[in-house]
Order: sequence, then structure tokens, then C-alpha cells
Amino acid sequence: MRWDGISEFVYVAEHESFTRAAKELGISTAQVSRQISALEKRLNIKLLYRTTRKVSLTEEGRVFYQHCRGVLDGLDAAEQAVSNLQSKPQGRIKLTAPVTYGEQQLLPLVNDFMVQYSDIEVTAFLSNQKIDLIDGGYDLAIRIGKLSDSTMMAKKLSRRTNFVCAAPTYLEKYGTPHALSELSQHNCLLGTRDYWHFIENGKNADKEKNLRVSGTVQYNSGHSLVDAALKGLGIVQLPDYYVQQYLASGELVSLLDNYREPEESIWAIYPHNRHLSSKIRLLVDYLAERLAV
Repeated sequence: MRWDGISEFVYVAEHESFTRAAKELGISTAQVSRQISALEKRLNIKLLYRTTRKVSLTEEGRVFYQHCRGVLDGLDAAEQAVSNLQSKPQGRIKLTAPVTYGEQQLLPLVNDFMVQYSDIEVTAFLSNQKIDLIDGGYDLAIRIGKLSDSTMMAKKLSRRTNFVCAAPTYLEKYGTPHALSELSQHNCLLGTRDYWHFIENGKNADKEKNLRVSGTVQYNSGHSLVDAALKGLGIVQLPDYYVQQYLASGELVSLLDNYREPEESIWAIYPHNRHLSSKIRLLVDYLAERLAV
């Protein structure tokens, strides 16, 4: 009796939908609703707010969810530990990641992983848009920066640093900026956003600053922005994996280092799932070991 309704409640909490929870569990929506209603009656607590458009957790529901999720994760780990003794990882993994990070850092490691585990198949969709894992049926996503979705499991894989830099030829012609205010006098090569991230020193603590910049170039391609910077067209702000080799060779010069924002974390996130298979855990651990710096 104490287990009745727990799985249904957790799935509804994570999907914010009775219908999607029922589909995941392979039962009817009516059965999910009955089980949760019985659970609320047994606990004498309202766990969910229900409207025609949305399902959300009450304050008591959020507390109960965290504990129930831990219990189901423990059960899943126990089942998987026994299963792993008798089988090797196999099947398909569907993942998504940012375009350039996926191309340069992630997928080469995924290919190595598949060489080692020949029964694994991978479908990868690279996009700089934030994709809904549940709706898209994804097993895994790579996200960079602060995480906002608390319903997902997350593991830190690595970190990255953004650099502001320009070619020596540009700096010789237009001068070197030493303060953020001087960027308004320069041609800034833009990506998908018209602002750059910095840290400013305050009286009590450093504070984050989004500085609006402008220029004659706006591309949604990091490689094209690097090329423009190398050719002396302007100043660019890009992650380390775009510019490290050019900073090392002197083809680009790092600027405004005192204002550089802190390193951003790179995460693997994946849905809570009672049946999370060993292949996902194995891939996440594989990536974490090789991307850790």
C-alpha cells in the first residue's frame, strides 16, 4: 500500500501532465489520476494543483517529490546493479548538445565510446536552442552555464572560459581597449546576442555585467567569427575552444582580462527515470572522466 501512487505522482510531477505521465508508464490517464487521488487521501495532503492547462506541485508536493524521487532512484540503482552483472550496455542513446561544443569536444568522445561499446547506437542532434528532453524523447543533453530545470538530473562534466580577443593587425590600427567603456569605440563582432558578459569590481563584491556592443558583423557561427577576428575585422568574445590555439600562436591577443567572467560549468543533464539504463550512466561517466579539467 505504501508504494501505491508513488510512481504515478513522480511522473506527473516531472512531466507536469497526467497524460504524458500515463504514456510513460504505459497505463491510462484515469488510472494515474485515481492512484494520485488515493495517495493524497491516504496522506491527507494536497500534492498537486490541477487546472485545465497545467499541473504543478504544492509546497507539500515539492517536499514529498524530492523524497520519493530519491527512493525511486535508489530502487533503480539496485535493479540496474543486478542487471549489469549479467549484461553489457546496448541499444540507442539519443542526445543533444550545442553545435560547436558537440562537434569539437563531445562527439569525438562519443565515437570513442562506441568503439569501446560496439552494441551502442547514438543519435545526436546539435543545436544552440534549448530543447525539451521529455517532448523530444532525448536521453541526454549537454548544457553550458547555469541550470534552471530542477526536475532533471545533472552531472558536471567540465568548464569553459570566454575570451575577448582581437588580431594584432586590428589593435595596431584601432588601438587596444583597457576598459569596458572603450568597447563602444570599437567594431565588435557579434554572435547571436548583441551583448557580452563581463565581471566588474564592486565595493563589496564583483558583479556580473551584460554590456551591449555593436559592429559591422553578426554571425551565428563561431568559426566565422574567429575567421573575421583573425582577418582584423574587429574584436570578438568567444569560448576557449574556439580561440585557444590562436591565442597560443599569437594570431589573437586576449583583451580586458580583468573583466573576464568566471568559468562556466558544462553539464550533462538527463530526465529522472526509473528505468535509466546502464548505457546512459556509463556514457555520462565516460564523458566526465575525459572532459574533466
